[in-house]
Amino acid sequence: MKKYDYILAGSGLYAGVFAYLAGKQGKKCLVLEKRDHLGGNIYCEDVEGIHVHKYGAHIFHTSNRKVWDFVNSLAEFNRYTNSPVANYKGEMYNMPFNMNTFSRMWGISTPEEAKKIIEEQKKEAPDEPQNLEEQAISLVGTDIYQKLVKGYTEKQWGRDCRELPSFIIRRLPVRFTYDNNYFNDLYQGIPIGGYNVIIDKLFEGCDIEMNTDYLANKEYYDGLGEKTIYTGTIDAYFDYCFGKLEYRSLRFETEVMNTDNYQGVAVVNYTDRETPYTRIIEHKHFEFGTQPKTVITKEYPVTWEAGMEPYYPVNDERNQELYKKYAELAGREDHIIFGGRLGEYKYYDMDKVIEAAMAKAEEELG
Repeated sequence: MKKYDYILAGSGLYAGVFAYLAGKQGKKCLVLEKRDHLGGNIYCEDVEGIHVHKYGAHIFHTSNRKVWDFVNSLAEFNRYTNSPVANYKGEMYNMPFNMNTFSRMWGISTPEEAKKIIEEQKKEAPDEPQNLEEQAISLVGTDIYQKLVKGYTEKQWGRDCRELPSFIIRRLPVRFTYDNNYFNDLYQGIPIGGYNVIIDKLFEGCDIEMNTDYLANKEYYDGLGEKTIYTGTIDAYFDYCFGKLEYRSLRFETEVMNTDNYQGVAVVNYTDRETPYTRIIEHKHFEFGTQPKTVITKEYPVTWEAGMEPYYPVNDERNQELYKKYAELAGREDHIIFGGRLGEYKYYDMDKVIEAAMAKAEEELG
């Protein structure tokens, strides 16, 4: 008998949900975390009495009732509704693209007027879009593309929209209603007290080793457990034998501001190319805070390099082909489960990570 049923490499949502459900079945888990805190990218820091989302805005939303009930069994959620605003050279537009956006942009008031303008502008794009620029114009027309899509997307990906493949933007939500609710999901909110409330519950009862790199001592740790749940980068696990997968990373600049309200909303996207950051997050608005000061975070997309935190997989054809090779190797590992956005090389919303971890736990634990 080994000391642990499961070794969990990483302590993000996937590992946490699995550990929690395994613990309910009496399984013993060891958690290995490279950072000095649990929770992966949903970790919050307390600054001036405000729960600061240390790794960017995390707004929980889902239409899956099972997932919603699960997270609400761990923490009470508030009624926060994501309604970001776009700043284009000082012009403010509501997101997602809706009648408030169109009214501000064109001085119109009816859905019929907006549809007419967009349909006319969409004709600027060819029938078969060859790049992201053409694809975006075919979806929303030239004005919205130029002011609200182009600069933001080029900053996010670090290259010109004409150099990006069209499939990156398969759809852009356009609504002909005066509704600023960004998500279509049935449920959304922020855990009262921040995400650490959930993290602490998920890993309750686990043995935990912080500042520990599982890959640096893989054989030893595998020897301690019956199975390993690996949530790190899949190419690193296999020592980059087929080459490195690409990621986009982020750099954050967080500062305390001596005002009670800096921008009036949690998230403002800066959609011009000249502003170097993509957005400013004002954390207190996630929980309707009334603290005398406020905390803002500027978010800068950067090209990922070794040693940085990988945030977004670059899911172009080259990387998808490379991932398939690694996934094939992973399929041959009978004592390792690869999970989460890094282990599966995919962009995952929080609810989908929880869904995937629940399904895997059900399959494993019965």
